[in-house]
Amino acid sequence: MNRLSAPTRQAIPFALTLLAATVAQAQATGWRPFVSVTPVYQGEAGLDGGGDYDAQGLILRAGAQRDLGGERRVGVTLSYDYTDYGFTNPTRLGGLAPWNTVQRYGVSVPLSFGLGGGWSLGLTPSVDWFRANGADTAEALTWGGIVSATKRYDDGNRLGFGLGVYDRLEETRVFPFLLVDWRLGERWRLLNPLPAGPTGPAGLELDYRLDNGWNIGFGAAWRSTRFRLDENGPVPNGIGEERGAPVFLRASRALGEQATLNLYAGVVTGGELRVEDAAGRTLREVDTDTTPFLGATLTARF
Repeated sequence: MNRLSAPTRQAIPFALTLLAATVAQAQATGWRPFVSVTPVYQGEAGLDGGGDYDAQGLILRAGAQRDLGGERRVGVTLSYDYTDYGFTNPTRLGGLAPWNTVQRYGVSVPLSFGLGGGWSLGLTPSVDWFRANGADTAEALTWGGIVSATKRYDDGNRLGFGLGVYDRLEETRVFPFLLVDWRLGERWRLLNPLPAGPTGPAGLELDYRLDNGWNIGFGAAWRSTRFRLDENGPVPNGIGEERGAPVFLRASRALGEQATLNLYAGVVTGGELRVEDAAGRTLREVDTDTTPFLGATLTARF
């Protein structure tokens, strides 16, 4: 029970600090602050070769956005993630837990510029620190950004494309992606998943609007987390990585004019855990069984 309650004890005070700082900053005219809190539970997954693992934690986001006029917008988003892992006899990972608690601290600055004709250009540079407990923070830096171009049509539909480039702990990752928010009918809509949710935004989701104020959605995404390991752990100053494809159902409802609740249930499939040395050379990797997950995101705007 103590392990399950650790994310709450650690992250809720941080969330309150983020909220207070954001609201204070947004006193300037035109800034619109927001905060989101997402508890996540990922069930026990068997490891190829023997053993299993599970995970639970919190995803926190806080920030503010401002319209500068002339189809220009600027924002700032502070990020904090806390994930507590539990391993049992991970044979192919050396028989010992390769990591326990993983935290992320980060800041991004989303910018948007109107180009005319319905087109807009987006640029989001970011800096993050991904580290397991005991890791050297100076060695946990990840940085990069996203550039995108989006077309808004007269009917309100949006379609675009983007490219992300990140330096991720001895690895440079470049990935293209599709941006879509397209109504397929009076009730149906195709869009990208909520960025602050447990699945991440790298995917597609089909949304259906009900008559009772709820929306339901079905989608899939890709998720990869890469982090620096404990300086005194089984692989000193090494790198850990968790990969997988969440396939999920979502139910959403507005709570008044300023808050939204999103509930998630699904499975993570195609999972893999990897351990690398400090230079990024793969030492161990293991496939994981499909595992269920649950999550809920509460977002408030002020």
